[in-house]
This record gives sequence, structure tokens and C-alpha cells, in this order.
Amino acid sequence: MAKAAVVFDYQGKDRQGANRKGEISAVTIVEAKNLLRRQGISAQKVKKQQKSLFGGNGKKINAADISVVSRQLSTMLGAGVTLLQSIEMIAQGHSKPAMRKLLSSIADDVSAGTPLSTSLRKHPLQFDDLYCDLVETGEQSGSLETIYDRIATYKEKAEALKSKVKKAMFYPIAVLVVAFIVTTILLIFVVPQFEEIFSSFGAELPAFTQFVLGISRFMQDYGLFFVIGAAAGVFLFVRAHRKSKTLRDKVDKVVLKIPVVGEILQKASVARFTRTLSTTFAAGVPLIGALDSAAGASGNAVYRDAILFMKKEVAGGQQMNTAMRATNVFPDMVTQMVAIGEESGAVDDMLSKVASIYEAEVDDMVDGLTSLIEPMIMAVLGVVIGGLIVAMYLPIFQMGNVV
Repeated sequence: MAKAAVVFDYQGKDRQGANRKGEISAVTIVEAKNLLRRQGISAQKVKKQQKSLFGGNGKKINAADISVVSRQLSTMLGAGVTLLQSIEMIAQGHSKPAMRKLLSSIADDVSAGTPLSTSLRKHPLQFDDLYCDLVETGEQSGSLETIYDRIATYKEKAEALKSKVKKAMFYPIAVLVVAFIVTTILLIFVVPQFEEIFSSFGAELPAFTQFVLGISRFMQDYGLFFVIGAAAGVFLFVRAHRKSKTLRDKVDKVVLKIPVVGEILQKASVARFTRTLSTTFAAGVPLIGALDSAAGASGNAVYRDAILFMKKEVAGGQQMNTAMRATNVFPDMVTQMVAIGEESGAVDDMLSKVASIYEAEVDDMVDGLTSLIEPMIMAVLGVVIGGLIVAMYLPIFQMGNVV
């Protein structure tokens, strides 16, 4: 069984005699010294860190990390730094050991003469087909610097959009979760105290109070089973959602019909589609291949199927705006902008403008939803908690009649 890589702190001198220190990932201290020697560093001291590669700062590599690294590469290539030097410098300065290990592996491949796109394809979890295709296009055209600037912009826009969509989905769920937790605590721990007091009244309690007491007894007797059942249901649904494409497609169709949130998701899908198509088309990727990449990046089955239909129609000689209009899922403004772009020969510019418009609309709608949800949280909690308080105090208000 292969040993896991760990992180070593080192101190030494480079070829110019300057002092160097930092961190490097390796399986053994001998391998660490060999890696440093290949980088032109004469190690004087190499010491193993106490934290492992995947502990502490070595958390899993995420899309935001790839976005940041892409921008760093774009900046350094634009400044005239060679590709290999850029990758090695970013690897040495990155805070995540897992990312340092990944970049070091890529640097080794590039140093050995392997094309960057080929090396990236060895890591599909971090670099998808779209990313690798764009890099390959840049290598073939000799414009890797320009391509990386587009990749970095695309990844940054995509991450910003993803963050906005998550924010839009989070608030409605937060309202339900907070209301459920507060209500459960009151029903299990507070209401039973009132029930003991009411038992000494010797009179029939108001219907609303009896209803709340009934719910409280149910939660005390079966609450644990209810929570376990709900957790199991959520777990099974998430598991089925991951494994079943049919279920994912059905969920994608349903969420688009949710008021407000559905409209945000629709605009987000249009923004992803137009941004991806603009980036790939401007990079010189053929339209058919660009549509294929855009379909995968749309983020929703309804739009994915519509874009694949467009791809089929365009491959048959149909204009893209005509095929887009036939899907009945894209707004008229989008199809009209694409039609103008096709007539003027500036499709990528028009798509970029459309993407910017829809990204701004998503931004505004999420901010509006946030402003709407905040008072809703207060209202929901007020109704729930206020209802429980009223139910508990109704018998006390009627105590005069009872006594």
C-alpha cells in the first residue's frame, strides 16, 4: 500500500546563493530533498510538519481554488513569466498542501515536455473537459496567455454566480429549519411544563390549547422517530439524486417552477450558457464543440436538453438563433441578441453582453429575495412562537371562568 504524502518545511539556498525556505509535499524526506534539488534548491534543513497532507490547511481542493490559480497563472503569464516558472511559484506559495501537490505534479509533467492540457486531463476532478479544451486551444494557437485570461474571467464569473444561487436557495431553507428547531424545543421542553399546571385546573381547556398539547405529546412520544425518519428520507433522496439521472432531471424541472427561486435559477442557467458559449467561441473552439461545453455548464436539465437540441439543429445547417427560438426556453431578448451577433459576425461579444445582463439580474434578484426573506423569518417565527404562547396562556386568561 502506497504511503500518503506529507508536508515538509525546508530551508536552503537556490542557484544564485539566495536563502530559500518554504514547504514541499513528498512521501519521504529523501524524496523531498530530491524534489528541491530538481527545483535548483540546495536543502540545508528539511523537517516533517506535524499536520498531514489532508489535515489543517490541507482541505479538499474546490472550484474557488482553481479559479484563483487560473487568475494567478493569467497574471504571471501576462507579466512574461514562463509557464513552468509560473506553476512552480504558485505551488510554492499556495496555502493548501493538496493544491501544492497537484501543481507540483503538473509542473513535473510540463518540465518533462508534456503539454499543459495533457497534464491537466490527468486530474478530471479539478479540471473539467471545458477547461482542458480551452487550454489546448491556447497551446495550439500560441495564445495561452490570452486564453488563460478568458479562463480566469470565466471561472470568476461562474463562482460568483454559483455563490449567488446558493445564497438564494439558502434563505428559504433557513426559514424552515429555524422555525422547526425553535418549535420543536418549545413543544418538547416548554409546553409540558404548562400541561402540568393545566392539569390542576379541573376544567376543559380551549380547543387551540388542546391542539398544541396534542402536538407536544406526539413530539415527546414519537419525535425521535420522526427526526430519524426525516433524516433517513433526506439521506435516501440525496443518494438517489446522485445516482439517478432521471430523478435529477425531474428535480431540475420542478425547481424552475418555484416562485422567485425558479426565476433566479432560470436566469442563472441563461447566464451560464451565454458566458460559457462566449468564452469557448472567442477562444476559437468550433460552434458545435462550444455548444456541447455550454450544455454541460448550464446547470439545469431543461436548458441542457435545449442546448443539445440547438447543437443538433446547428449541425444540420440551422442558424443558432432560429434553433434557440424553437426550444421555447430562452427569452426573446437572448435570441434577438444572438441573431444580431450572427448577422454582424460578433456572436461572442453579444453573448458576453447577454451574460453580463443576466448575471446582474441574478445579483439584483438575490438581493431582493434576501430583503424579502429577512422580514419573513421574523414573521414566521413570530407566528409560530406567538401561537404557542397564546395557546399556553388562553387557559390562564380564562382562569376566572374556570375557578
